[in-house]
Amino acid sequence: MEEYVFEAKGLTKKYRETLALDHINLTLRRGEIYGFIGENGAGKTTTIRLITGLTFPTEGSMSLFGKSGEKELQKQRARIGCMVETPALYKNMTAEQNLEAQRIQRGIPDRQCIADTLKLVGLSDTGKKTVRHFSLGMRQRLGIAMALLSDPEFLILDEPINGLDPSGIVEVRELMKRLNRERGITVLVSSHILSELYQTATRYILLHEGRVLEELTQRELDEKCRRHIAIKTDDAAKTATVLESALHTTNFQVMPDGTVRLYDHLDNIEAVARDLSRAGLLVTGLSLAGDSLEDYFLHKIGGRQHG
Repeated sequence: MEEYVFEAKGLTKKYRETLALDHINLTLRRGEIYGFIGENGAGKTTTIRLITGLTFPTEGSMSLFGKSGEKELQKQRARIGCMVETPALYKNMTAEQNLEAQRIQRGIPDRQCIADTLKLVGLSDTGKKTVRHFSLGMRQRLGIAMALLSDPEFLILDEPINGLDPSGIVEVRELMKRLNRERGITVLVSSHILSELYQTATRYILLHEGRVLEELTQRELDEKCRRHIAIKTDDAAKTATVLESALHTTNFQVMPDGTVRLYDHLDNIEAVARDLSRAGLLVTGLSLAGDSLEDYFLHKIGGRQHG
């Protein structure tokens, strides 16, 4: 079984004079839920259009399930399900009729897939109710059902929670997690609402102005955003010893640049400063640090803009 569902090397897309994607390298591992993060115009939808064959790269190469070349890519796209923003639905038809139209259009042979997919997305009991009377959350679930009709291994959802109320957001979030957990479907979900992605994704890709700024796991993201006292002294090793002996804590981390992150005593920064000074350390920096997830990404983007 292929380890990667998608790989890109130097992938670039230009629209006349606009550089939408700028030589990105990207690897999506099987079985993960990827949060694709970036402000409007960052290149998220362009990347999705390239993966799904709705547009073609100006430069660079890509592969799906380990296969490359236009003919093979088109063949492998049969293993992908995709919903881009608001799904196109027939409002005077039922959920079942919408899926039947989609099945015929795409040449999917077995009609049983309709009942199976409706059950999967929790729309089995909608009966003769037309889409016109569906809530937004139900419509989004039906859109996802359309993407799932061919039993894909890789599901791509572009801004699936746009316009949803809180209950609709929870519905879509739980569905994504269940599909990943129960069916092993790899999910790429794009959004600029990080607080929601945080409750769903296992890995994150941050895109800004057509470039990948950072890729990181859920654990790495938590570590970077964790609240702490950032300590800079003239001797990191001695600082660690003082924290253990004077403040009786091992809940700290010495970073590669010599900064010590202390995760205890957040409400007593003065005592920390006092004990370090008493030990004869020259304290050059002492501050509370750590971001909300939104702040972290804004800082990453802001740092690039002004750096």
